[in-house]
Amino acid sequence: MPLVLDGGLSNQLAAAGHDLSDRLWSARLLRDDPAAVVAAHRAYYEAGADVGTTASYQASFEGFGSEASTLLRESVRLARQASFQADVDDRRLWVAASVGPYGAVLADGSEYRGRYGLTVRELVDFHRPRIEALASASPDVLAFETIPDLDEAEALVTIIAGTGIPAWLSFSIRGSSTCAGQPLAEAFALVRDVPEILAVGVNCCDPFDATAAVPLAAAVSGKPVVVYPNSGEAWDPVARAWDGRRTFAPATDPSPVTTWLSDGARLIGGCCRITPTDITAIATHLP
Repeated sequence: MPLVLDGGLSNQLAAAGHDLSDRLWSARLLRDDPAAVVAAHRAYYEAGADVGTTASYQASFEGFGSEASTLLRESVRLARQASFQADVDDRRLWVAASVGPYGAVLADGSEYRGRYGLTVRELVDFHRPRIEALASASPDVLAFETIPDLDEAEALVTIIAGTGIPAWLSFSIRGSSTCAGQPLAEAFALVRDVPEILAVGVNCCDPFDATAAVPLAAAVSGKPVVVYPNSGEAWDPVARAWDGRRTFAPATDPSPVTTWLSDGARLIGGCCRITPTDITAIATHLP
């Protein structure tokens, strides 16, 4: 049965009045205002999300220092707390522990470029402590998300393979390539023989690109597909504001959702600028 993912945790926190302008982004609130994180998760669960994704996307040992392990585990606990508090029917609610890319920690946009100048082994060394801390808090699944290139995906697969810990792997893309310019078919094929990777797909991308990527991911990987694009608006780094027109607005046009479903998507939600109202609309159109 398809599952509904949540939307943009950061935009939900910003809408509640929280300043997310520093390098730690929404992860800062794990330390400074955990109740706000619980409230944001709960809003998505109550809107219809089956899966809440933790506020650990930008959390790292480099950013939090000695607090990192505690706060990474706290991100899972807060999402789980929200699932217990959410006013829903007897739906099963899940927690996905977010593992964002190395570039997110740099806070300079390189998560949408990849090619950091690091080896696969160096990326393994960066990600392994984060993954171990998150896994120790017993999330239902790890979400390797917004991954821009094959080297980083290879590092994540190296860490997870053989552990028995379930995960999904989701690439950030432009057109028919990863953000680093590699063919998507090569990216999706990377997980074909890795049983720990339960689903593969795309997120934090243009919704039109997502529509083209879903059937390719299903065909190449042989796995269920995860898809959660942005609204279609573009971020203006100078004005520090979103600009342009929404091209993914499921409340008024559910056709992308139904297309993704028919093409093999089984985990469907949204990323930046996708709100609880949008998640309710997605939930309405899934069986």
